[in-house]
Amino acid sequence: MKKPRFSSLYLIFVFIILYTPIFYLIFYSFNAGGNMNHFTGFTWEHYQTLFSDQRILVIVLDTLLIALLSSLVATIVGTFGALGIAGHKKAATRSTLLTLNNVLMVSPDVIIGASFLILFTSLGIGLGFGSVLVSHIAFSIPIVVLMVLPKVNELDPALLNAAQDLGASKAQTFWRVIIPYITPGILSGFFMAFTYSLDDFAVTFFVTGNGFTTLSVEIYSRARQGISLEINALSAVMFIFALLLVVGYYFVNQYSRSRRQRQKRHAQAEVTLR
Repeated sequence: MKKPRFSSLYLIFVFIILYTPIFYLIFYSFNAGGNMNHFTGFTWEHYQTLFSDQRILVIVLDTLLIALLSSLVATIVGTFGALGIAGHKKAATRSTLLTLNNVLMVSPDVIIGASFLILFTSLGIGLGFGSVLVSHIAFSIPIVVLMVLPKVNELDPALLNAAQDLGASKAQTFWRVIIPYITPGILSGFFMAFTYSLDDFAVTFFVTGNGFTTLSVEIYSRARQGISLEINALSAVMFIFALLLVVGYYFVNQYSRSRRQRQKRHAQAEVTLR
């Protein structure tokens, strides 16, 4: 019997640190008491309060809508951005564009949020749904570029040459060869952008206004007013939702991978028969 390696113990320790606060919140979301000091009994009361709170339900829907729209737009723009970066012939140009993209990734959220606030204010644009949506699209695009670019770089030029030799136009090559090949990267970029948008606080905090807010900002506002186990219930629901997203992405990725393997085996079989 092999002894567990230090790396395995370290990973277990890290996961315990990360997940303990989450399970602590979920555990007390079922507490019949009004605090997180002592568990006095099991109850669904806080979940009933949560689902009867019309304001929080509207905020959840607005947050999901912002995340969905921003991730869709960012995925489209980021995919073409990755193709554009990879398409440059000069290595120096590709390196410069990628560096500019990475700068946005490492920039503090506070700086990005303040910059958007100054921009919208100077242009006379009101803060609300539109300002939050534009901001989320902007900081999600670099994420999509980083997810899609490796798949674009893995694309074998021989596939493109073969498609052209068989008489495919540029549009047909793009939609029937390039897009199917980089689809796993596109899906990864979409899910990453959706996740980042869903839990963003710093940027959103600067650009919300006119009665519009997102879930992270609302939780922050309510937490400042005092402990409410309704927030625990909300956190539990969002955690389960995020878990379902991860599981869904895993199965989509597995299906895409198995489909590519079947297509590859089919192509090899056709070559063998010939």
